[in-house]
Amino acid sequence: RTGFVLDTNTWRGCTGWGPALDKSASEMLRLTMDAVYFAKELRNGWESRVSPILLNGVVGPAGDGYAPGEVPDVGLAREMHRPQIDCFAHEGVDMVSATTMTNTSEAIGITQVAVDVGLPVVVSFTVETDGSLPTGEPLGEAIDRVDAATGHAPIYYMVNCAHPDHFLDALKTGEDWVGRIGGIRANASRLSHAELDLAEHLDDGDPEEFGTLYSKISDLLPNLLVVGGCCGTDHRHVGCVSNHLFTKVAA
Repeated sequence: RTGFVLDTNTWRGCTGWGPALDKSASEMLRLTMDAVYFAKELRNGWESRVSPILLNGVVGPAGDGYAPGEVPDVGLAREMHRPQIDCFAHEGVDMVSATTMTNTSEAIGITQVAVDVGLPVVVSFTVETDGSLPTGEPLGEAIDRVDAATGHAPIYYMVNCAHPDHFLDALKTGEDWVGRIGGIRANASRLSHAELDLAEHLDDGDPEEFGTLYSKISDLLPNLLVVGGCCGTDHRHVGCVSNHLFTKVAA
């Protein structure tokens, strides 16, 4: 009896990825359109049983989701991501999410474009084992910087691609920025991103422990709205999270 955020399969949909896929910019945008259509069909089949289902246009980084590489400035980020976000607006998604963001400049650029086209926007940051972004910027400072540059435009922030143990201490500070986090999509594994890149087998961790840790996180996040999983997770992990949070609410 909860709502659902249904992501489009467009994490690598930025037109800048076209050459690596031997696709033109128009072909990349066609793939984004097809992904939105596919998600709409899924929603049509479920919305009589799950309500609401929000169609979320996923915007991935122009570079590696684990490493910042050459960080684009805000203007370049706007230019790179505008075609796909324009496509999302035209196709009628409910919101867009900038996921696995490794730096604040790109997050600001995406947020500004989303505001331009009138779409609610969420920013989700990748963090390392120390709870900071791959650029070394602390999570709280990153959230404050995006808020300052965009007039608090993101409807909420998320944390992704890290085990709960990697960012729990950062959340325990209780500073104002913690209240801006509305979603968590954690990794099942405690491995670092460098270790995960080299791993030959998927580390799915312990689903039951995963659910317990989300329960602890929920105590620290007064505005937690959305929960899910990232690297190594599947329906078992999300099921354990749901069971732990439901038990807490019921109590």
